[in-house]
Amino acid sequence: MSAKSWLGRLRDGLAQSTAQLTGSITSALQRRRLDSEALEQLEEALIMADLGPTTAAKLAAELGQQRFEKDIAPEEVQEALADIIADILKPVAIPLKPADGNKPHVVLIAGVNGSGKTTTIGKFSKHFSEAGKSVVLAAGDTFRAAAIEQLQIWGERTNSPVITREAGADAAGLAFDALEQAQAKNADLLLIDTAGRLHNKADLMAELEKIVRVLKKRDESAPHDCVLVLDATTGQNAISQVETFEKVAPVTGLVVTKLDGSAKGGVLVALAEKFKLPVHAIGVGEGAEYLQPFAAKDFARSLVGLPEEA
Repeated sequence: MSAKSWLGRLRDGLAQSTAQLTGSITSALQRRRLDSEALEQLEEALIMADLGPTTAAKLAAELGQQRFEKDIAPEEVQEALADIIADILKPVAIPLKPADGNKPHVVLIAGVNGSGKTTTIGKFSKHFSEAGKSVVLAAGDTFRAAAIEQLQIWGERTNSPVITREAGADAAGLAFDALEQAQAKNADLLLIDTAGRLHNKADLMAELEKIVRVLKKRDESAPHDCVLVLDATTGQNAISQVETFEKVAPVTGLVVTKLDGSAKGGVLVALAEKFKLPVHAIGVGEGAEYLQPFAAKDFARSLVGLPEEA
């Protein structure tokens, strides 16, 4: 997908979030002066767009410092917000990159049911295969036969071996075997799918912890990355998901999917502000081609309803 069509897709995907935010900015500035009341309304608008109370307060405060009690047009507020948001996002806009010293570089993909983990693995396997890396996939979601089949399809598409077991098999044992086989093949990358854990299910979280523990028996530095896939439509619930998963797995980065189905696109900013974890990719559609690394400035301008910079 070209950069231009991706940006168009991103704008379309963020349309619900943007419409809500720009409408609120306009109504907050009916008197055109950025006074205390207008700032309070803006802060509420940012919270409603799921930037979260902490990030919303920070943005409103910065805006107030710059332009308090001055006449200001909604477009100027959009420009100022886009700049502040881009500054928050720039440090975390980091694509997933395997380290050369790891053979294989082991990436554990975690997340709750329906967040888009298997599509994320498919996209990563496609991207790295096309970049000349040898990839092995492990169907660690042994609870769901459909997940195993889905991963096998991705394996065929990307010419990547898929390590599977029968439905209901021990996921940690499968992960151990997959690492052993990936090492034997001298593969560059091992991508391990995991069951779609509901983050309040203690037994499933314990299983994730066990997978991490078992991998370390084969390679004490593994997993080298643990990527948490988050569904943007859950809004602020994504924050509690990160907090819960961090207790049982060494979360190193995030992928945020389904931004096109949500008026909660601002949650990406809240995640960046709170956790400072790399955001490897964002998704604005079902297909793997709609999962792409993101540019902080493009995202920030799209979110607040500004056109692409010339």
